[in-house]
Amino acid sequence: MHRSPIKHCRNCGTIVVYRLPDDGDTKKRAICEACQTVHYENPLNVVGTVPHLDDRVLLCKRNIEPRKGKWTLPAGFMELGETTLQGAARETDEEAGAQFEMEALFSVLSVPRVGQVHLFYRARLLSEQFNPGHETMEARLFSEDQIPWDEIAFRTVRETLLRYFADRRLGQFQVHTVDID
Repeated sequence: MHRSPIKHCRNCGTIVVYRLPDDGDTKKRAICEACQTVHYENPLNVVGTVPHLDDRVLLCKRNIEPRKGKWTLPAGFMELGETTLQGAARETDEEAGAQFEMEALFSVLSVPRVGQVHLFYRARLLSEQFNPGHETMEARLFSEDQIPWDEIAFRTVRETLLRYFADRRLGQFQVHTVDID
């Protein structure tokens, strides 16, 4: 995982040590020896949508790093205090400025290498008008044969799009779970 290890206790600021907790846990944790707080490091949730209209999906050209200038589905980190559905809707509004109706969960992709879980919902677009936010250079609809496959920003997006178009051809959507190394 690429995240930096915890260095200081979030409760009292003392430098932590990594060791097995005294409670029988089998994994080394960041432990504050001053206040005895055990700090758990958990994956981050990335939430987003597969916005669709007829046979097309909406992609956003990234205006931020990582992968600036590449195409992605509208998605981002889930915020505290929101559900996965609310977060996915917020990200779609912020990145694409789209009018849409949220639909069912579509894909859950585990990316343990970077400590993330990506969840994508289908979202039915209500309009072809988009008003993308500052994180997006351009928001555009693509049919499957128009997708810039070599310019897709993230493997999670590529895997989700491949499964979306396969399900669409079958006329039945399911929830996909994918592990990405």
